[in-house]
Amino acid sequence: MEQILIVEDDITLNRGLSKALKDAERRIVSCESLKEAKEQLSLATVSLVLLDINLPDGSGLDLLEEIKTSDPKLPVILLTANDTDRDIVCGLEQGADDYITKPFSLSVLRARVNTQLRKIRSESPDNAYVDGPYSFNYKNMVFTFEGSAVELSKTEQKLLYMLTENAGLTVKRETLIDRLWTDGAEYVDENALSVAVKRLRDKLNAHEKIRTVYGIGYSWVKENE
Repeated sequence: MEQILIVEDDITLNRGLSKALKDAERRIVSCESLKEAKEQLSLATVSLVLLDINLPDGSGLDLLEEIKTSDPKLPVILLTANDTDRDIVCGLEQGADDYITKPFSLSVLRARVNTQLRKIRSESPDNAYVDGPYSFNYKNMVFTFEGSAVELSKTEQKLLYMLTENAGLTVKRETLIDRLWTDGAEYVDENALSVAVKRLRDKLNAHEKIRTVYGIGYSWVKENE
């Protein structure tokens, strides 16, 4: 599932952007400051960043520079005011993939966002993850261990995707529960996650690969880590 990070301190606009971009195959995370954005970037894999330049705790251009230094391929679209041509030029020179000036049409915004996401998908057409004896092709839903196919449930597939997309990082239990069970249920028994993790470990013989970080969550251990 793709994840879009919106960094915009105007609460009304932030909500409007979230509503306009959200769909069944996409998760939206909203932030109103640089501090919140950096925390989100450290917690999970992001597919695209929609970044306002003028934020209450600094310039979005500083965050842009950090993003492009650590992950040059992560697309960033700048949101700017009409009178900030200098900022636009600076942003593009620092690696911004696109910019949109305020006010703007939400339909145009969606089109620009979708263009950037299609570009990323085309650069990794099979959406595969390979780690030693493990090969996971998320596009074709083919999962193998030492060359043998493994049948996974939809929940197990989503769980595995979240762990491998954040390989080497700890994914919090509450984040996994929120992403795995999105049917609108008000309450999900946390034991359901423990059961899903156990089944996934057993099916993939991944008892050493899927690490429990007690009191926090789980992580997929990278090869040679």
